Amino acid sequence: MSAALIVVLHTMGSIMNEYGALHAFHVAAWAFRVPAFVVLAGVFSSAGPLGPRHLRTLLRSIVFPALLFSVLFSVESYALGSPFALHITQLPWTLWFLMSLFFWRLLLPLVAQLRHPLLVTTAVALAVGYVEEFGLQFSASRTLVYLPLFYFGWRLGQGMLRDWFESRWSLPVAVAGVFAAGLVAWQWHWDIQGTWLSMRHAYKADTPLGMEGAWLVRLAVLASAAALVLCLLRLMPKRRLPLVSALGAGGFTVYLLHPLVILPLREKGLIARADTTPELIALLLGGVLLTALLASPPVRRLAQPLTRPPVGWLLAPNPAPAPAPPQVTLPAPGSHVPLIPQQARGEEARLTP
Repeated sequence: MSAALIVVLHTMGSIMNEYGALHAFHVAAWAFRVPAFVVLAGVFSSAGPLGPRHLRTLLRSIVFPALLFSVLFSVESYALGSPFALHITQLPWTLWFLMSLFFWRLLLPLVAQLRHPLLVTTAVALAVGYVEEFGLQFSASRTLVYLPLFYFGWRLGQGMLRDWFESRWSLPVAVAGVFAAGLVAWQWHWDIQGTWLSMRHAYKADTPLGMEGAWLVRLAVLASAAALVLCLLRLMPKRRLPLVSALGAGGFTVYLLHPLVILPLREKGLIARADTTPELIALLLGGVLLTALLASPPVRRLAQPLTRPPVGWLLAPNPAPAPAPPQVTLPAPGSHVPLIPQQARGEEARLTP
């Protein structure tokens, strides 16, 4: 679902501000896109020591796909008329997420050792908005701002909030939460600034509280995102549904491939030409169909050399297995499985070292 929302809103993003209904939808669905991906990435992550095998997995499943698709994006942009430029420290469009994911995976074992991890990471996320140096380079701002949500997802995967996912009372609360998000967005979407949601740069004095209170706005945005992602996960069906399961299984492939399809349509002005209700509906349905196509098993198989490129020629042979560490008390194997519905367990699980 999150992948489909991302594709739909990237498809219509260039005309979003021209139509109130689209802008309201953009604001209402924000938490179900990037924050949901961040939380789910945390769910499937490990806070164990990063040994050689784990680092190889990070390189193969995150670093190399990010660099490869960055080059593909540069080549396609050049073919469409833009000057050729390689993006290394500032990955283009959606690829910032992979750079942040790499750093989140490196930071998680350290964060998990803190006495109050969620409090500390939230304090850092709020404070970094006052530091101009943290911006788009190396996705520094987004990495630190979304780190509390990533850690929150990891805790969900460890069994936190089990009652929320298993109790009957939480279901109507989740429905009410999603409904409230839509209502707030419909009523006040023009008052919600894009800079509050993007997390890309330092604070701007565009809040009713000014610069002094900008951290309170960010705190409210992050708390709302965490709550709404919980609502989304609670509403996901616990049994497999054909379309939903297929879209979830191909989320990572969809995330990587869809900009390469949308970019030519946007640069050639085909999306901007949509100005009637039937055309806007056709764009929305086109985004859903594109998601289904990219998430289909044949496309995922064809794209696998790009999404999981072979790197054996570059990396040293697999190191010998390390001696077994001392036994420690851990949650029962699979204890987090009932918490997150199967449909939410998409291709992101493959990224777990």
